[in-house]
Formats: sequence, C-alpha cells, structure tokens
Amino acid sequence: MKHKDHRYIQPQNTEEAMLLIQKLFNKYRNAPLTNELLEYHNNLIYRLQSDIKEAAIKENKPGQLKSLSNMTEIMRNWTTTRLNGKPFNGKMRHFKLVTDGGFKFERNIHKINQTTNHRGSRH
Repeated sequence: MKHKDHRYIQPQNTEEAMLLIQKLFNKYRNAPLTNELLEYHNNLIYRLQSDIKEAAIKENKPGQLKSLSNMTEIMRNWTTTRLNGKPFNGKMRHFKLVTDGGFKFERNIHKINQTTNHRGSRH
C-alpha cells in the first residue's frame, strides 16, 4: 500500500470515532477562529450526524446515541459562542462538557521554623 492509504485513521466502531472527534475538538477549542477551522468543525459535526449516527443506530446502543446528541450539541454551542467573540471555557470529557471553573489563584503556605503543623503567614 502507498503512504497516502495509511494517512487517515479508520475507527472500528462508533465509540472509537467519537473519542477521536472529542480528542480533536479538545485540541482546537481555544484556537483563533478562522474560516478553515470553522469549515473543519462543521465537517466534524456533519460526520457525527451522518456516518457515526447511522453506525450507532446499527450497533443498537441507546446510550451511545444519547452521548452522540450531547456531543453534537456541545460542538454547536462552541460555534455560536466563538462566533459571538466569547471564549469557550471548558472541554469535552466522556462526551460531556466539563468547565474548568475559570482562573485559580494559588496561595503559598509557609511553615516558619515551627515544629507544629500550624502554618504561619509571612507578612
């Protein structure tokens, strides 16, 4: 076989295909919005609704169909959020949206030369 025949990944079932699309979505979710990215994203949504949905119906897994519709809804919400110029804070995990809760502020705790477990604050 030629090199071009090995270029694309062929998933064996719907779950594998959905995991692959989830992984791709998480890679580009914070990328700057361009026409190429929007076309690519819409193509993935189309694949979810056509090929992968038909395969899930053939496999007769209702849980998979529910995850598929949830995943499609998240990806459509991403499109509207990014087209409105807002950041999309969250990522897809187990075909569900997981928000990271925004910014985290870290606090440094110092034990200042004490033998107890009480923590002192440096002023």
